[in-house]
Amino acid sequence: MKMYVGTEWIDKPKTIPVLNPYDGSQVDTIPRADADDIERALATAVRGARAMRRLTGYERSQILRKAADLMTQRAEDLARTITLEEGKIIGEARFEVSRATEIISLSAEEAKRLGSEVVPLDGAPGVTKKFGFTVRVPCGVVLAISPFNFPLHLVCHKVGPALAAGNSVIVKPATDTPLSALKLTKIMLDAGAPPEAVQCITGSGGEIGEALCRDPRVRKITFTGSRDVGEQICRVAGLKKVTMELGSNAPLIVMPDADLEKVATAVAATGFSNAGQVCISCQRILPLKSIYADFLNVLKPKVAALATGNPLEDKTKMGPMVRERDAVRVDEWVREAVGAGARLVTGGERRGAIYAPTVLADVKPDMRVSRSELFGPAVAVTPVGTIDEAIAMANDTNYGLSAGIFTQNIDWAMKFVQEVESGNLHINWGPQWRADLMPYGGLKESGFGKEGPKYAVQEMTELKMVVMHLS
Repeated sequence: MKMYVGTEWIDKPKTIPVLNPYDGSQVDTIPRADADDIERALATAVRGARAMRRLTGYERSQILRKAADLMTQRAEDLARTITLEEGKIIGEARFEVSRATEIISLSAEEAKRLGSEVVPLDGAPGVTKKFGFTVRVPCGVVLAISPFNFPLHLVCHKVGPALAAGNSVIVKPATDTPLSALKLTKIMLDAGAPPEAVQCITGSGGEIGEALCRDPRVRKITFTGSRDVGEQICRVAGLKKVTMELGSNAPLIVMPDADLEKVATAVAATGFSNAGQVCISCQRILPLKSIYADFLNVLKPKVAALATGNPLEDKTKMGPMVRERDAVRVDEWVREAVGAGARLVTGGERRGAIYAPTVLADVKPDMRVSRSELFGPAVAVTPVGTIDEAIAMANDTNYGLSAGIFTQNIDWAMKFVQEVESGNLHINWGPQWRADLMPYGGLKESGFGKEGPKYAVQEMTELKMVVMHLS
Protein backbone atom coordinates (compact mmCIF):
# COMPACT_ATOMS: atom_id res chain seq x y z
CA MET A 1 0.00 0.00 0.00
CA LYS A 2 0.99 3.60 -0.46
CA MET A 3 1.28 5.99 2.47
CA TYR A 4 -0.75 9.18 2.74
CA VAL A 5 1.46 12.24 3.22
CA GLY A 6 0.96 15.83 2.13
CA THR A 7 -2.58 15.16 0.81
CA GLU A 8 -1.32 12.47 -1.58
CA TRP A 9 -1.01 8.70 -1.63
CA ILE A 10 2.65 8.20 -2.42
CA ASP A 11 5.12 5.39 -2.91
CA LYS A 12 8.88 5.41 -2.41
CA PRO A 13 11.80 3.63 -4.06
CA LYS A 14 12.60 1.92 -0.75
CA THR A 15 9.90 -0.30 0.66
CA ILE A 16 9.34 -2.57 3.66
CA PRO A 17 7.58 -5.94 3.34
CA VAL A 18 4.53 -6.68 5.49
CA LEU A 19 4.60 -10.38 6.36
CA ASN A 20 1.92 -12.83 7.45
CA PRO A 21 3.07 -14.09 10.89
CA TYR A 22 1.45 -17.49 10.35
CA ASP A 23 3.27 -18.60 7.20
CA GLY A 24 5.80 -15.85 6.49
CA SER A 25 4.22 -14.94 3.15
CA GLN A 26 4.30 -11.35 1.96
CA VAL A 27 0.95 -9.61 2.40
CA ASP A 28 2.00 -6.26 0.95
CA THR A 29 4.74 -3.65 1.03
CA ILE A 30 4.83 -0.13 2.47
CA PRO A 31 6.99 2.87 1.64
CA ARG A 32 10.03 3.66 3.76
CA ALA A 33 9.61 7.36 4.53
CA ASP A 34 12.59 9.72 4.62
CA ALA A 35 13.38 13.18 5.97
CA ASP A 36 11.59 14.94 3.11
CA ASP A 37 8.42 13.01 3.88
CA ILE A 38 8.63 13.97 7.54
CA GLU A 39 8.91 17.66 6.69
CA ARG A 40 6.04 17.43 4.21
CA ALA A 41 3.86 15.65 6.76
CA LEU A 42 4.54 18.25 9.45
CA ALA A 43 3.98 21.25 7.18
CA THR A 44 0.73 19.73 5.93
CA ALA A 45 -0.42 18.90 9.46
CA VAL A 46 -0.05 22.55 10.47
CA ARG A 47 -2.44 23.52 7.67
CA GLY A 48 -4.68 20.63 8.63
CA ALA A 49 -4.88 21.86 12.20
CA ARG A 50 -6.12 25.23 10.97
CA ALA A 51 -8.72 23.53 8.75
CA MET A 52 -9.97 21.35 11.61
CA ARG A 53 -10.19 24.28 14.01
CA ARG A 54 -12.53 26.05 11.58
CA LEU A 55 -15.01 23.14 11.60
CA THR A 56 -17.83 23.20 14.09
CA GLY A 57 -18.27 20.41 16.59
CA TYR A 58 -21.28 19.22 14.63
CA GLU A 59 -19.28 19.08 11.39
CA ARG A 60 -16.51 17.08 13.04
CA SER A 61 -19.11 14.78 14.53
CA GLN A 62 -20.67 14.16 11.12
CA ILE A 63 -17.29 13.21 9.62
CA LEU A 64 -16.65 10.70 12.38
CA ARG A 65 -20.19 9.31 12.19
CA LYS A 66 -19.74 8.73 8.45
CA ALA A 67 -16.38 7.08 9.13
CA ALA A 68 -18.01 4.68 11.61
CA ASP A 69 -20.62 3.78 8.98
CA LEU A 70 -17.89 3.10 6.41
CA MET A 71 -16.02 0.92 8.91
CA THR A 72 -19.18 -1.14 9.37
CA GLN A 73 -19.52 -1.53 5.61
CA ARG A 74 -15.86 -2.59 5.26
CA ALA A 75 -15.70 -4.64 8.46
CA GLU A 76 -14.80 -8.01 6.95
CA ASP A 77 -11.98 -6.55 4.85
CA LEU A 78 -10.61 -4.76 7.91
CA ALA A 79 -10.80 -7.95 9.98
CA ARG A 80 -8.98 -10.04 7.37
CA THR A 81 -6.34 -7.32 7.09
CA ILE A 82 -5.76 -7.43 10.86
CA THR A 83 -5.42 -11.23 10.83
CA LEU A 84 -3.10 -11.28 7.83
CA GLU A 85 -0.71 -8.63 9.11
CA GLU A 86 -0.85 -9.28 12.87
CA GLY A 87 -1.76 -12.95 13.25
CA LYS A 88 -4.67 -12.81 15.69
CA ILE A 89 -7.49 -15.23 15.01
CA ILE A 90 -10.26 -14.00 12.73
CA GLY A 91 -12.85 -13.98 15.52
CA GLU A 92 -10.68 -11.66 17.60
CA ALA A 93 -10.02 -9.52 14.52
CA ARG A 94 -13.75 -9.12 13.87
CA PHE A 95 -14.24 -8.13 17.48
CA GLU A 96 -11.41 -5.60 17.17
CA VAL A 97 -13.15 -4.03 14.18
CA SER A 98 -16.44 -3.75 16.07
CA ARG A 99 -14.70 -2.12 19.02
CA ALA A 100 -12.75 0.24 16.76
CA THR A 101 -16.00 1.28 15.10
CA GLU A 102 -17.50 1.98 18.52
CA ILE A 103 -14.50 4.18 19.39
CA ILE A 104 -15.11 6.33 16.31
CA SER A 105 -18.82 6.52 17.17
CA LEU A 106 -18.00 7.62 20.72
CA SER A 107 -15.57 10.19 19.33
CA ALA A 108 -18.34 11.54 17.11
CA GLU A 109 -20.43 12.16 20.22
CA GLU A 110 -17.55 13.83 22.07
CA ALA A 111 -16.99 16.22 19.16
CA LYS A 112 -20.29 17.84 20.13
CA ARG A 113 -19.42 18.16 23.81
CA LEU A 114 -16.41 20.47 23.94
CA GLY A 115 -17.97 22.86 26.38
CA SER A 116 -16.82 25.49 28.81
CA GLU A 117 -17.21 25.87 32.56
CA VAL A 118 -18.23 28.88 34.60
CA VAL A 119 -15.68 29.55 37.35
CA PRO A 120 -17.26 31.22 40.44
CA LEU A 121 -14.64 33.91 40.97
CA ASP A 122 -16.68 35.57 43.70
CA GLY A 123 -15.75 32.63 45.87
CA ALA A 124 -12.31 34.23 46.28
CA PRO A 125 -11.89 36.85 49.09
CA GLY A 126 -12.68 40.40 48.02
CA VAL A 127 -13.60 39.54 44.44
CA THR A 128 -16.67 41.27 43.03
CA LYS A 129 -17.92 42.18 39.56
CA LYS A 130 -15.87 39.47 37.86
CA PHE A 131 -17.19 36.74 35.61
CA GLY A 132 -14.98 33.82 34.75
CA PHE A 133 -15.28 30.92 32.35
CA THR A 134 -13.05 28.43 30.58
CA VAL A 135 -12.68 27.74 26.88
CA ARG A 136 -11.32 24.42 25.60
CA VAL A 137 -9.38 24.62 22.31
CA PRO A 138 -7.54 22.05 20.14
CA CYS A 139 -3.84 21.40 20.72
CA GLY A 140 -3.02 21.66 17.01
CA VAL A 141 -0.94 18.82 15.56
CA VAL A 142 -1.27 15.41 17.23
CA LEU A 143 1.31 12.69 16.60
CA ALA A 144 -0.20 9.23 17.11
CA ILE A 145 2.28 6.35 17.45
CA SER A 146 0.61 2.95 17.63
CA PRO A 147 1.82 -0.62 18.36
CA PHE A 148 1.40 -3.83 16.39
CA ASN A 149 -0.94 -5.77 18.67
CA PHE A 150 -4.19 -3.85 17.99
CA PRO A 151 -3.41 -2.27 14.62
CA LEU A 152 -6.90 -0.78 14.15
CA HIS A 153 -8.37 -0.50 17.64
CA LEU A 154 -5.50 1.46 19.20
CA VAL A 155 -5.13 3.70 16.15
CA CYS A 156 -8.81 4.61 16.49
CA HIS A 157 -8.28 5.44 20.18
CA LYS A 158 -5.89 8.13 18.96
CA VAL A 159 -7.32 9.32 15.64
CA GLY A 160 -10.97 9.53 16.75
CA PRO A 161 -10.44 11.81 19.77
CA ALA A 162 -7.81 13.87 17.94
CA LEU A 163 -10.25 14.76 15.17
CA ALA A 164 -13.16 15.14 17.59
CA ALA A 165 -11.14 17.75 19.48
CA GLY A 166 -10.43 19.70 16.30
CA ASN A 167 -6.81 18.70 15.74
CA SER A 168 -4.96 17.33 12.75
CA VAL A 169 -3.24 13.99 13.26
CA ILE A 170 -0.15 12.27 11.90
CA VAL A 171 -0.33 8.49 12.38
CA LYS A 172 2.87 6.50 12.65
CA PRO A 173 1.71 2.87 12.71
CA ALA A 174 3.83 -0.08 13.78
CA THR A 175 6.09 -1.22 10.94
CA ASP A 176 4.88 -4.82 11.27
CA THR A 177 1.18 -3.92 11.03
CA PRO A 178 0.64 -0.70 9.04
CA LEU A 179 -2.10 -1.80 6.65
CA SER A 180 -5.04 -1.37 9.03
CA ALA A 181 -4.00 2.21 9.81
CA LEU A 182 -3.64 3.02 6.12
CA LYS A 183 -7.13 1.67 5.44
CA LEU A 184 -8.49 3.73 8.33
CA THR A 185 -6.86 6.82 6.82
CA LYS A 186 -8.68 6.11 3.54
CA ILE A 187 -11.94 5.76 5.46
CA MET A 188 -11.46 9.10 7.20
CA LEU A 189 -10.83 10.82 3.88
CA ASP A 190 -13.82 9.10 2.28
CA ALA A 191 -15.90 10.30 5.23
CA GLY A 192 -15.05 13.92 4.44
CA ALA A 193 -12.10 14.77 6.66
CA PRO A 194 -10.09 17.68 5.24
CA PRO A 195 -7.26 16.26 3.10
CA GLU A 196 -4.61 17.91 5.30
CA ALA A 197 -6.18 16.72 8.56
CA VAL A 198 -5.12 13.05 8.55
CA GLN A 199 -1.82 11.58 7.43
CA CYS A 200 -0.29 8.13 7.78
CA ILE A 201 3.47 7.95 7.40
CA THR A 202 5.19 4.56 7.26
CA GLY A 203 8.72 3.40 7.92
CA SER A 204 11.03 2.38 10.68
CA GLY A 205 10.29 4.03 14.01
CA GLY A 206 14.00 4.25 14.66
CA GLU A 207 14.46 6.23 11.43
CA ILE A 208 11.50 8.63 11.50
CA GLY A 209 9.98 8.46 14.99
CA GLU A 210 12.43 10.67 16.83
CA ALA A 211 12.33 13.42 14.22
CA LEU A 212 8.54 13.53 14.43
CA CYS A 213 8.55 13.56 18.24
CA ARG A 214 11.21 16.25 18.50
CA ASP A 215 9.62 18.75 16.11
CA PRO A 216 8.03 21.74 17.88
CA ARG A 217 5.14 21.83 15.41
CA VAL A 218 3.82 18.71 17.12
CA ARG A 219 1.95 19.86 20.21
CA LYS A 220 0.64 16.52 21.45
CA ILE A 221 2.07 12.98 21.33
CA THR A 222 -0.05 9.94 22.10
CA PHE A 223 1.97 6.72 22.26
CA THR A 224 1.18 3.10 23.02
CA GLY A 225 4.10 0.71 23.23
CA SER A 226 6.99 -0.44 25.35
CA ARG A 227 8.23 1.31 28.46
CA ASP A 228 11.73 1.86 27.03
CA VAL A 229 10.50 3.47 23.81
CA GLY A 230 8.06 5.59 25.81
CA GLU A 231 10.85 6.87 28.00
CA GLN A 232 12.93 7.77 24.95
CA ILE A 233 9.99 9.68 23.44
CA CYS A 234 9.62 11.66 26.66
CA ARG A 235 13.33 12.52 26.55
CA VAL A 236 13.18 14.01 23.06
CA ALA A 237 9.66 15.44 23.05
CA GLY A 238 10.45 18.67 24.84
CA LEU A 239 7.61 20.90 26.03
CA LYS A 240 4.66 18.96 24.65
CA LYS A 241 1.56 17.28 26.00
CA VAL A 242 2.23 13.53 26.12
CA THR A 243 0.07 10.49 26.80
CA MET A 244 1.96 7.27 27.49
CA GLU A 245 0.26 3.85 27.43
CA LEU A 246 3.10 1.50 28.28
CA GLY A 247 3.67 -2.06 29.43
CA SER A 248 2.61 -4.25 32.31
CA ASN A 249 2.89 -7.69 33.88
CA ALA A 250 -0.64 -7.77 35.19
CA PRO A 251 -1.37 -9.78 38.38
CA LEU A 252 -4.49 -11.76 39.31
CA ILE A 253 -5.07 -12.60 42.98
CA VAL A 254 -7.19 -15.69 43.72
CA MET A 255 -8.72 -15.87 47.21
CA PRO A 256 -9.93 -19.10 48.89
CA ASP A 257 -13.63 -18.28 48.39
CA ALA A 258 -13.26 -17.95 44.60
CA ASP A 259 -15.10 -20.20 42.15
CA LEU A 260 -12.08 -21.90 40.58
CA GLU A 261 -13.98 -22.84 37.44
CA LYS A 262 -14.72 -19.16 36.80
CA VAL A 263 -11.13 -18.21 37.59
CA ALA A 264 -9.72 -20.75 35.15
CA THR A 265 -12.15 -19.60 32.46
CA ALA A 266 -11.06 -15.99 33.02
CA VAL A 267 -7.37 -16.89 32.86
CA ALA A 268 -7.83 -18.80 29.61
CA ALA A 269 -9.67 -15.78 28.18
CA THR A 270 -7.45 -12.99 29.52
CA GLY A 271 -4.04 -14.67 29.45
CA PHE A 272 -3.98 -16.06 25.91
CA SER A 273 -6.05 -13.88 23.59
CA ASN A 274 -3.94 -12.48 20.76
CA ALA A 275 -1.28 -15.01 21.83
CA GLY A 276 -0.77 -13.07 25.04
CA GLN A 277 0.30 -9.96 23.13
CA VAL A 278 -1.86 -7.56 25.14
CA CYS A 279 -0.46 -5.01 27.57
CA ILE A 280 -3.05 -6.00 30.19
CA SER A 281 -2.80 -9.73 29.52
CA CYS A 282 -3.01 -11.83 32.70
CA GLN A 283 0.61 -12.76 33.41
CA ARG A 284 1.10 -13.30 37.17
CA ILE A 285 -1.45 -15.46 38.99
CA LEU A 286 -1.32 -15.37 42.79
CA PRO A 287 -3.59 -18.01 44.38
CA LEU A 288 -3.56 -18.60 48.12
CA LYS A 289 -1.80 -21.80 49.14
CA SER A 290 -4.95 -23.49 50.40
CA ILE A 291 -6.40 -23.62 46.86
CA TYR A 292 -3.15 -23.67 44.86
CA ALA A 293 -3.15 -27.32 43.78
CA ASP A 294 -6.88 -27.38 43.05
CA PHE A 295 -6.58 -24.24 40.94
CA LEU A 296 -3.81 -25.71 38.79
CA ASN A 297 -5.85 -28.86 38.26
CA VAL A 298 -8.79 -26.83 36.97
CA LEU A 299 -6.66 -24.45 34.89
CA LYS A 300 -4.53 -27.02 33.04
CA PRO A 301 -7.24 -28.59 30.81
CA LYS A 302 -8.73 -25.21 29.87
CA VAL A 303 -5.37 -23.91 28.64
CA ALA A 304 -4.40 -27.19 26.99
CA ALA A 305 -7.67 -27.09 25.02
CA LEU A 306 -6.75 -23.81 23.26
CA ALA A 307 -6.16 -25.04 19.70
CA THR A 308 -3.43 -23.25 17.75
CA GLY A 309 -3.10 -22.96 13.98
CA ASN A 310 -4.15 -20.88 10.99
CA PRO A 311 -5.75 -17.72 12.41
CA LEU A 312 -8.12 -17.45 9.43
CA GLU A 313 -9.80 -20.73 10.41
CA ASP A 314 -12.69 -20.39 12.87
CA LYS A 315 -11.66 -23.53 14.76
CA THR A 316 -8.35 -21.92 15.78
CA LYS A 317 -8.39 -20.45 19.29
CA MET A 318 -4.90 -18.92 19.28
CA GLY A 319 -2.72 -17.85 16.39
CA PRO A 320 0.98 -17.05 16.00
CA MET A 321 2.96 -14.32 17.64
CA VAL A 322 3.67 -11.38 15.38
CA ARG A 323 7.29 -12.44 14.78
CA GLU A 324 9.06 -15.76 15.16
CA ARG A 325 11.80 -14.10 17.20
CA ASP A 326 9.18 -13.18 19.79
CA ALA A 327 8.14 -16.81 20.09
CA VAL A 328 11.82 -17.70 20.49
CA ARG A 329 12.11 -15.14 23.29
CA VAL A 330 9.08 -16.52 25.13
CA ASP A 331 10.53 -20.02 24.85
CA GLU A 332 13.83 -18.80 26.29
CA TRP A 333 12.07 -17.18 29.27
CA VAL A 334 10.00 -20.30 29.94
CA ARG A 335 13.03 -22.60 29.77
CA GLU A 336 14.98 -20.23 32.00
CA ALA A 337 12.20 -20.39 34.61
CA VAL A 338 12.02 -24.19 34.46
CA GLY A 339 15.79 -24.36 34.85
CA ALA A 340 15.49 -22.21 37.99
CA GLY A 341 12.84 -24.42 39.58
CA ALA A 342 9.52 -23.57 37.99
CA ARG A 343 7.25 -26.43 36.92
CA LEU A 344 5.85 -26.74 33.40
CA VAL A 345 2.17 -27.64 33.76
CA THR A 346 1.22 -27.50 30.09
CA GLY A 347 2.59 -26.07 26.85
CA GLY A 348 6.20 -25.01 26.52
CA GLU A 349 6.51 -25.93 22.83
CA ARG A 350 7.24 -23.75 19.81
CA ARG A 351 6.39 -24.26 16.13
CA GLY A 352 7.72 -21.33 14.16
CA ALA A 353 5.92 -18.20 15.39
CA ILE A 354 3.32 -20.25 17.25
CA TYR A 355 4.04 -20.83 20.93
CA ALA A 356 1.79 -23.30 22.70
CA PRO A 357 -0.42 -21.84 25.46
CA THR A 358 1.71 -22.39 28.56
CA VAL A 359 1.20 -22.57 32.31
CA LEU A 360 4.18 -22.36 34.68
CA ALA A 361 3.74 -23.24 38.36
CA ASP A 362 5.95 -22.68 41.39
CA VAL A 363 7.24 -19.47 39.84
CA LYS A 364 9.44 -17.36 42.09
CA PRO A 365 8.82 -13.59 42.03
CA ASP A 366 12.38 -12.85 40.93
CA MET A 367 12.13 -14.98 37.76
CA ARG A 368 12.03 -13.01 34.54
CA VAL A 369 8.62 -14.50 33.55
CA SER A 370 7.25 -12.79 36.65
CA ARG A 371 9.29 -9.59 36.96
CA SER A 372 9.31 -8.41 33.34
CA GLU A 373 6.62 -8.06 30.69
CA LEU A 374 6.40 -11.39 28.87
CA PHE A 375 3.97 -10.27 26.16
CA GLY A 376 3.35 -13.85 25.11
CA PRO A 377 1.08 -16.88 25.68
CA ALA A 378 2.27 -18.03 29.10
CA VAL A 379 1.10 -17.40 32.65
CA ALA A 380 3.22 -17.63 35.80
CA VAL A 381 1.52 -19.07 38.91
CA THR A 382 2.96 -18.30 42.36
CA PRO A 383 1.41 -19.45 45.67
CA VAL A 384 0.92 -16.85 48.42
CA GLY A 385 0.01 -17.14 52.09
CA THR A 386 -2.25 -14.17 52.78
CA ILE A 387 -3.99 -11.32 50.98
CA ASP A 388 -1.37 -8.94 52.38
CA GLU A 389 1.37 -11.05 50.80
CA ALA A 390 -0.57 -11.19 47.53
CA ILE A 391 -1.02 -7.40 47.41
CA ALA A 392 2.65 -6.84 48.26
CA MET A 393 3.65 -9.19 45.45
CA ALA A 394 1.21 -7.59 43.02
CA ASN A 395 2.79 -4.20 43.81
CA ASP A 396 6.37 -5.48 43.62
CA THR A 397 6.88 -4.24 40.07
CA ASN A 398 7.63 -1.05 38.19
CA TYR A 399 4.36 -1.50 36.31
CA GLY A 400 0.80 -0.63 37.27
CA LEU A 401 -1.62 -0.87 34.36
CA SER A 402 -4.22 -3.49 35.33
CA ALA A 403 -4.85 -6.04 38.08
CA GLY A 404 -7.61 -8.41 39.14
CA ILE A 405 -8.91 -10.33 42.14
CA PHE A 406 -11.40 -13.17 42.54
CA THR A 407 -13.30 -13.08 45.83
CA GLN A 408 -16.81 -12.79 47.24
CA ASN A 409 -15.52 -11.05 50.37
CA ILE A 410 -16.23 -7.31 50.18
CA ASP A 411 -13.51 -6.48 52.70
CA TRP A 412 -10.88 -8.31 50.66
CA ALA A 413 -12.19 -6.70 47.46
CA MET A 414 -12.00 -3.18 48.91
CA LYS A 415 -8.57 -3.81 50.40
CA PHE A 416 -7.45 -4.79 46.90
CA VAL A 417 -8.99 -1.62 45.42
CA GLN A 418 -7.41 0.66 48.01
CA GLU A 419 -3.93 -0.88 48.13
CA VAL A 420 -3.06 -2.31 44.71
CA GLU A 421 -1.07 0.20 42.64
CA SER A 422 -2.76 -0.05 39.27
CA GLY A 423 -4.75 2.21 36.98
CA ASN A 424 -7.38 -0.45 36.19
CA LEU A 425 -8.78 -2.81 38.82
CA HIS A 426 -11.10 -5.77 38.21
CA ILE A 427 -13.08 -7.72 40.78
CA ASN A 428 -14.07 -11.26 39.74
CA TRP A 429 -12.47 -11.13 36.32
CA GLY A 430 -8.94 -11.13 34.93
CA PRO A 431 -6.98 -7.93 34.32
CA GLN A 432 -7.58 -7.96 30.57
CA TRP A 433 -10.88 -6.14 30.17
CA ARG A 434 -11.70 -2.73 28.80
CA ALA A 435 -14.81 -0.86 27.73
CA ASP A 436 -13.75 1.73 25.22
CA LEU A 437 -15.70 4.56 26.85
CA MET A 438 -13.97 4.20 30.24
CA PRO A 439 -10.86 6.09 31.39
CA TYR A 440 -7.95 3.79 30.67
CA GLY A 441 -4.35 4.33 31.72
CA GLY A 442 -1.62 3.19 34.06
CA LEU A 443 0.32 4.14 37.15
CA LYS A 444 4.08 4.03 37.78
CA GLU A 445 6.06 3.01 34.68
CA SER A 446 2.92 1.85 32.88
CA GLY A 447 2.46 5.45 31.78
CA PHE A 448 0.32 8.52 32.34
CA GLY A 449 -2.68 10.19 30.80
CA LYS A 450 -5.97 8.51 29.96
CA GLU A 451 -7.55 7.04 26.86
CA GLY A 452 -11.26 6.58 26.18
CA PRO A 453 -12.72 9.20 23.81
CA LYS A 454 -14.12 11.52 26.51
CA TYR A 455 -10.86 11.50 28.44
CA ALA A 456 -8.57 11.53 25.40
CA VAL A 457 -10.33 14.63 24.09
CA GLN A 458 -9.40 16.37 27.33
CA GLU A 459 -5.79 15.25 26.83
CA MET A 460 -5.86 16.55 23.24
CA THR A 461 -7.20 20.02 24.03
CA GLU A 462 -5.91 23.01 25.98
CA LEU A 463 -7.79 25.05 28.54
CA LYS A 464 -8.04 28.84 28.37
CA MET A 465 -9.26 30.87 31.36
CA VAL A 466 -11.31 34.01 30.58
CA VAL A 467 -12.00 36.72 33.20
CA MET A 468 -14.47 39.51 32.45
CA HIS A 469 -13.93 42.58 34.64
CA LEU A 470 -17.34 44.19 34.90
CA SER A 471 -18.07 47.79 35.81
